[in-house]
Amino acid sequence: MGTKWHKPEDVVAKLRQVDVLVSQGQSVAEAIRAIGVTEVTYYRWRKEYGGLKSDQVRRMKDLEVENQRLRKAIADLTLDKLILQEAAPGKLTSPARRRACIAHVMNVLDVSERRACRALGQHRSTQRKVPRGREDEAALTADLVELARQYGRYGYRKIGALLKAAGWFVNDKRVERIWRREGLKVPSRQPKRGRIWDGDGSCLRLRAERRDHVWSYDFVEARTHEGRKFRMLNVVDEFTRECLAIRVARKLKAADVIDVLSDLFIRRGVPGHIRSDNGPEFIAKSVQAWITGVGARTAYIAPGSPWENGYVESFNARLRDELLNGEIFYTLKEAQIVIESWRRHYNSVRPHASLGYRPPAPEMFVPAFTAWPAALTRSAPPAKRPVEQRPTRH
Repeated sequence: MGTKWHKPEDVVAKLRQVDVLVSQGQSVAEAIRAIGVTEVTYYRWRKEYGGLKSDQVRRMKDLEVENQRLRKAIADLTLDKLILQEAAPGKLTSPARRRACIAHVMNVLDVSERRACRALGQHRSTQRKVPRGREDEAALTADLVELARQYGRYGYRKIGALLKAAGWFVNDKRVERIWRREGLKVPSRQPKRGRIWDGDGSCLRLRAERRDHVWSYDFVEARTHEGRKFRMLNVVDEFTRECLAIRVARKLKAADVIDVLSDLFIRRGVPGHIRSDNGPEFIAKSVQAWITGVGARTAYIAPGSPWENGYVESFNARLRDELLNGEIFYTLKEAQIVIESWRRHYNSVRPHASLGYRPPAPEMFVPAFTAWPAALTRSAPPAKRPVEQRPTRH
């Protein structure tokens, strides 16, 4: 037979029974035999429960239970703190990130899935659910990453427009989700410029109302690899945002301005106005007389107010940000070829935000060898129109 286990209340009752028997004249040994235990057990009980009454034993038992509960609560809080510290290096903003973090916590701290999910606020069914992406997710991600690599200064909206042009049926939310999941960085926004207003609230700036109504032009400087400067004369149609010409040369004077404008006037017709700053090449009497002679008007901005010529200034910023800052030109001829290739890409391929992410002149046919930059190394799935293949620049 196994040893009988006595409750604390029973032990106290037996100890009180021994005290009563001893008070009646029996010896301690006889009283111990009367309660049916050995002397060793009796003295152990007396050492542990001597002098206590039944209500005091019950209170002590409740205190032990409360003590155990508090110890467990402290242990749980300590474990929660350890789990949160282990998960602290990153923000858990999505179920997928919580899923990966919980797997990491289970591996490092050797805790159960239930414990880690409770601490990090993840439902266990969500943790166990295996994400089922779309069948074309891998192909779309590969094309998106490759486009982001090729067009390093484009945000996810422009990349999404290029994907749609290549035949992908995706919306901006899905493109943004993949963009952020892959850790791609959105280019910083350009600072906004204030406009000049009349006292009655009307804008002083002449606004283009149709194609070839207002052209604007300006100069941009850059250097070849050996440090020599070269200049670019950029001409932009303010209504269509199309870059009409970029003349690249070591020096550009008033005669070169007339030469560029004459070629454009013959090909596209004479615009209503030509906007520029007050540079010496633009305010030269020969340029003013020639423009007036062919039937156009000049529109000079106020001195020191480049924001009045915002369209061409914005184009200059795009040219420098997307091309000039990332290219090394070893010769002037190389600069002319690459910049002209970029201009055609800007007009026919590059999505323009103000035009609903469409290029300024999509109807213009551009041969493959003139596109910029290099094409994707892989194409979209056969069910979709493949991304246009372009030669790689060296």
